[in-house]
Amino acid sequence: MIAEKKITIRNKSGLHARPAAVFVQVANKYDSEVIVKKGKLEVNGKSIMGILMLAAGKNSQVTMKIDGDDAEQAMAELEQVLSGDLDAPEANKAR
Repeated sequence: MIAEKKITIRNKSGLHARPAAVFVQVANKYDSEVIVKKGKLEVNGKSIMGILMLAAGKNSQVTMKIDGDDAEQAMAELEQVLSGDLDAPEANKAR
């Protein structure tokens, strides 16, 4: 199954350092392939270096493409990471 969605990053830090680490940690919980695209740059969502290369700040738009049996679950949780406040208690469980 393939899930694809355009998402606006809402957390105050964007996808830098700690938020990127949380994103990668959540992505690696799933068997599905996770691809994140910003502009023309497309990276592996399970790679911290790839996510950092996006230089995606707050209010940036990224497209996530997730392919695998658990794609819908992965999409839902990763969207929450990008859209939510990473200082919320729910996000702290991912660390």
